[in-house]
Amino acid sequence: MSAPAYDVAVVGGSIAGCTAAILYARAGARVALIERHKNPDAYKVLCNHYIQPSAVPIMRELGVIPQIEQAGAPRTFPVAWWTQWGWIEPEPTSPGEPLPYGYNVRRETIDPILRRIAMETEGVETHLGTKVTGLVREGGRTVGVRVGRDGADREIRARLVVGADGRNSSVAEFADLPTKSVPNNRFSYFAYFRGDVLPKSDVSYIWFGQDMAYANPTDSGLTAIACAPGKHHLPAFRADLDGAYTEYLSRLPNGPDLSAGERVSKIIGTTDYPLLDREPTAPGLALVGDAALCSDPIWGVGCGWAFQSASWLVAATRDGLHLGPGEVDRGLAEYRRVRRDRLRGQQFLIADYAGGRPMNAIERQMFSAAVHDPQTARHLHRYASRFMGVREFLAPQVLARAGLVNLRNRLSGHARTPGRVLSP
Repeated sequence: MSAPAYDVAVVGGSIAGCTAAILYARAGARVALIERHKNPDAYKVLCNHYIQPSAVPIMRELGVIPQIEQAGAPRTFPVAWWTQWGWIEPEPTSPGEPLPYGYNVRRETIDPILRRIAMETEGVETHLGTKVTGLVREGGRTVGVRVGRDGADREIRARLVVGADGRNSSVAEFADLPTKSVPNNRFSYFAYFRGDVLPKSDVSYIWFGQDMAYANPTDSGLTAIACAPGKHHLPAFRADLDGAYTEYLSRLPNGPDLSAGERVSKIIGTTDYPLLDREPTAPGLALVGDAALCSDPIWGVGCGWAFQSASWLVAATRDGLHLGPGEVDRGLAEYRRVRRDRLRGQQFLIADYAGGRPMNAIERQMFSAAVHDPQTARHLHRYASRFMGVREFLAPQVLARAGLVNLRNRLSGHARTPGRVLSP
C-alpha cells in the first residue's frame, strides 16, 4: 500500500480542529484540515462565550491572544457568583499568586481568527466546503476519510483521523463509537446587548440555583446574557419567548438592567441539550472537543476543553506518527488516559447537577463558606477555572476549613445573606 497523503486528517475547522491542525503541523506533520463550510469566516452560533483560564496556555502557544484582545475580548476576571447565601466575589490578589483569568469572546470573532492561523500554518492544507461522507477502513483500522465536494467523491488517507466536528460528529457516527448520554433538565437562551446593562461592566456574573443564569461582557462592546431555567419553565418560554426571557432575568438578584441597553440580536438557544460522553479513540482515530465530550453549557467548559483536548492528543501522538500504527495506538491510549484523569471527575459532577437538583451538602458547605471566606472563594475560583481536579477541590483540609467558617457564621448570626431566589 502506498504511503498516505497526510499524517493527520482533521475533520472540523473550529476551535478543537484548528488547534490540533496547527500544533500537529508545527511538530512537522502533514495535515489535512477538512471543514464543511466554504466560508472561512463561518462560526458556531450557540456558545457560552466563556473560555476557561486553563486553556490560556494553549491559546498563548497558538498566538491567538493578541488578536482577540485587539478585537476587544475582555478577561473573565473579576467574576461574581450569586448564591442563596449571598455573593461570592474572589479577591484578585492576596498573599498568594494572582487568580487566573480566561477570555469572554464571541465565536464570530475567535473562530475565523483560529481558522486563518491554521490556513497560514506551513504543513496545513485546508479543504473548505468539503463534507465527510464516510471513513476508509482497512483491517479494522481507520486509514482515512471519504469526502464529497462539488458533486465529486474521493478519499483522503492519513495515518491518523481526528474527529473535531462537534456534538453531532459524523466521524463518531461513522466509527460507531460508544456514547453515554445524560439528560439535561435545564434549557438555555441568550442574547447580545449593547450598553451598561450590568451592575459592573467588567465583571462576569453567574447566578447559581436549580434555575441559573449568567452574563458575560464580551468583545465589540457587547454583553451575552443567558438564562438556564429548569424545564418546568418551558411552557412559558414556548408561549412567549421574549416575555419569558425578560421576566426571568428581571427576577435575578442584582441582575442585568435590560432597559439600560439595547438588545442587538435574536434570542438564541435550545430546549434540549443532553450531555454526551463518547469513547474518544479507536485504531487510527481520535475525537477531540465536543465530538468527544459535550458538557453542560452553563459551566462554560466547552471551548476550554476543546483547546485542551486537542493539545493533549497532539502531545501524546505526534512522535509516533512516523513509527507505525502500533506507536500511534500507544499514543492514543495515552491521550485516552490523560483525558480520563483530567476530565472524568469534573464531568461526573457536572452531569450530576444537570438533573436540576438542589445543591448537595458538600456543595452547600463550599458555596456558603466562600461567601464569607476569601480563601475558600479563591479555592472555588481555581476549581471553576479547571486548574485542579475534584480530589484537590474537595480535599479534607478544604472541607474542614469551610465547615469551620460556616460554624463561626452560624454562631455569629451571619450564616445567610437574604436575597431573592429564582424558583418559588
